[in-house]
Amino acid sequence: MQRAFRQIDVFSSGPLSGNPLAVVLDGDGLGTDEMQRFANWTNLSETTFVVPTSSPEADYGVRIFTPASELPFAGHPTLGTCHAWLEAGGAPKRPDVVVQECGAGLVPLRRVDTGLAFAAPPLVRSGPVGDEDRAMVLRVLRLDEADVVELAWIDNGPGWIGVLLADADAVLALDPDLGAEPRYDIGVVGPHGAGGPADLELRAFFREGGTAFEDPVTGSLNASVAQWLIETGRASAPYTARQGTAIGRAGRIEVTADADGTIWVGGASTTHVEGTVTL
Repeated sequence: MQRAFRQIDVFSSGPLSGNPLAVVLDGDGLGTDEMQRFANWTNLSETTFVVPTSSPEADYGVRIFTPASELPFAGHPTLGTCHAWLEAGGAPKRPDVVVQECGAGLVPLRRVDTGLAFAAPPLVRSGPVGDEDRAMVLRVLRLDEADVVELAWIDNGPGWIGVLLADADAVLALDPDLGAEPRYDIGVVGPHGAGGPADLELRAFFREGGTAFEDPVTGSLNASVAQWLIETGRASAPYTARQGTAIGRAGRIEVTADADGTIWVGGASTTHVEGTVTL
């Protein structure tokens, strides 16, 4: 069966600078195994399938897959899928918000100057990291305790541990030992100085199928980092973040906050491939 398909560059600051996403706009009737097989074939960090929603509040449903597993939520797939859905003629129930249903529940999105932004989901785990896991993080990042400003759980689904370093230069200088097989996803952040290319620099190290790699631009991490740093007074919104620099990308993320404390993570999405796939 021919199904509408798009490949989107998410959180881009220019041509081919963000994180690519494959979107199958008609996933109705596909089984989990078929979706997983296609996601493995695309070999992108995530592939999404737009499916019928079970909630009267949602505009569309989505299932999110890495090459090896399904995720309840992920940030760049949320922005990229919404971009593709709107571009293909999707009409939200409300003019000011789009509501996506995914494994983590309902996620609101709204249009912003740079493109789209999603409301950061609540953390499912926060607070101090135990000694064994802390030692694992330091080993993977090849850091000493003295190098770390703060280290905490900032998990909104994937299993994030956040590591705050003194500055962006320390983040960019990291030479992690990804063969050390981190048990959790690790996000590292450090501030740029005044007049820098952004306010924060981030790097993300993922576990996937028994191996680890660096992700170009990561919406879920930026969401949880924002919640962590704003709550602890180490950052204030609005601010901009940069990610992917160390691997030749130029991802740009815009973080804002409403008066009620809702944090929004936004950025640009651009369609680079449009057509159909046989599934």
